[in-house]
Amino acid sequence: MSLGELRELILRHARPDTTATALEDVQLSAVHRAEPPAPSMSGVVLALIAQGAKRIAVGDRVLEYRAGQYLVASVDLPVTGTFTKADPDEPALGFGLVLRPALIAELLLQAPPGVLPPVGGAAPGMVVSDAPDELVDAAVRLVRLLDRPRDAVVLAPLLKREILWRLVTGEQGATVRQLGLADSGLAHVARSVRWIREHYAEPFRVEDVAALSGMSVSAFHRNFQAVTAMSPIQFQKQIRLQEARLLLATRPRDVTGVGQRVGYESPSQFSREYRRRFGLPPSQDAVRLREAAAERSGTPA
Repeated sequence: MSLGELRELILRHARPDTTATALEDVQLSAVHRAEPPAPSMSGVVLALIAQGAKRIAVGDRVLEYRAGQYLVASVDLPVTGTFTKADPDEPALGFGLVLRPALIAELLLQAPPGVLPPVGGAAPGMVVSDAPDELVDAAVRLVRLLDRPRDAVVLAPLLKREILWRLVTGEQGATVRQLGLADSGLAHVARSVRWIREHYAEPFRVEDVAALSGMSVSAFHRNFQAVTAMSPIQFQKQIRLQEARLLLATRPRDVTGVGQRVGYESPSQFSREYRRRFGLPPSQDAVRLREAAAERSGTPA
C-alpha cells in the first residue's frame, strides 16, 4: 500500500462540490488548479496530502506541507491557505479526518501505563509532519471502505481508532493527546476560542476571558499565543473580518451595516483592517465576490 493507491482512491471518490464522503468524519478533496490564498476556518482535523502541496498562514506562522506529509489542527483557527501545486493534469489530492476529542480521550484511557509520555505545556494548535507508512496504510484501508459499504459499518470505526492511535503515538502526539485531556492547556485555550467565536462582535476584557479559561492573565496570554499564534484581540479581529466577508457576499451594498454587525463602530477602521486582510476595501471585494459567485453559477453578476 502507498500514496499511489490513496491517490487513485481519492480521484475516484472525491466530489467537486464537497469534501464530505459516505464515511462519517472522512473527507476527500481533489483541487484541479491553484487559487489565490483564501481565508477559512481550519476545523479540528487531520489533513494528509496524497498529491500536490499546500501553504497555510495562521497568525504569525506559515506552514507548508506536501505529498506524504500531514497537518494536524487541534483548534478551529482562522487561516489563509492555498494549494501551491495543483493543475488539471496533476490535481492536489487530500485525505482528511475530523478529530473527535472524546475518541482520543478513550484511547488515552486504554493505553497501557508508561506507553504515552506526559503532556507538557500547551502545544501549537497546528503542526506538520512526515506521514509514517502505518498512517498512510490505515488511511488507504479506510478510504477503500467507500467501495464496501457493508463492511464500513463495522470496520470504519476500527480504522479511525487506528489512525488516531498512530497520531497520539507519533511525532505530533503531544498536540493530539491534548485534545483528549479535559484539563490540558489546549483544552483551556479551546474554551476561550469557542467563547470569542460565539461573541466575536462584542468587546471583551482579556482578564474576563482568562478567568473563563481558568488561567491567570499571564498564563492565558502565553498559552493562547502558543496554540493560536495570535493574541486574543488579533484572533477576534480575524473572526470579525472573515464573518464580514461572508456577509458581504450576500449584502454587497451594505458595507457600513456589515461593519457594525461584526463589531466595528468606525467605518474607516473597518475598511482599513478589511483591506489589510483581503487586499481590497470592502465595497470592491464585495463586487469581486459577487462576480466570482456568478461565474461559478453561470448567471449574470
